[in-house]
Amino acid sequence: MHVQEWLDTVPAAAVYAVVGLVIGLESLGIPLPGEIILVSAALLSSQHGGIDPLVLGACASAGAVIGDSIGYAIGRKGGRPLLAWLGGKFPKHFGEGHIATAERSFQKWGMWAVFFGRFVALLRIFAGPLAGVLRMPYWKFLIANVLGGIVWAGGTTAVIYYVGVVAESWLKRFSWLGLVVAVLIGIASMLIVKRKAGKARTETQAEAQPVTAEE
Repeated sequence: MHVQEWLDTVPAAAVYAVVGLVIGLESLGIPLPGEIILVSAALLSSQHGGIDPLVLGACASAGAVIGDSIGYAIGRKGGRPLLAWLGGKFPKHFGEGHIATAERSFQKWGMWAVFFGRFVALLRIFAGPLAGVLRMPYWKFLIANVLGGIVWAGGTTAVIYYVGVVAESWLKRFSWLGLVVAVLIGIASMLIVKRKAGKARTETQAEAQPVTAEE
């Protein structure tokens, strides 16, 4: 069933809860379509008087910030063994190449990696746990986490909502285009990260080759 159609069948309180929960779990480190859910709910709020976009944006922001914070705590406690375990369970998302790419981003950009990682589909599941594993000071992580969560979740809700209000009649006939755009953006960002991850994996193997030969 179309995500927006399904959301339209449940009470407003359930929509807020679903959006906050899915985004929170995604931010915690579980690969879920948080962006698609948020875009669908924001479109629905522009056409459904019972769903308040301010409450929706607040729930999405809260889910993003809380989920990332829990992910940070788990990563800080679990350390690198946690990344190794996740790599075994979810190799497509937590493979060595993906982790190496994300880790380089954190080492280079620090707080900005947490902030801007919110806007990249695959990096959203890395930000919290990896920041904890790398022992980023919590106050730095919290600032970047809160600002990134509010700007991404609140900004996405506001933009999609106002686009829906301005073009309501058009969106009622072609609302699926909003989801298509979101999916394409997500796929593009994942392909970019995957390409960088492959390059990082190749470099890691190349660096390890001489050591093996010497042994």
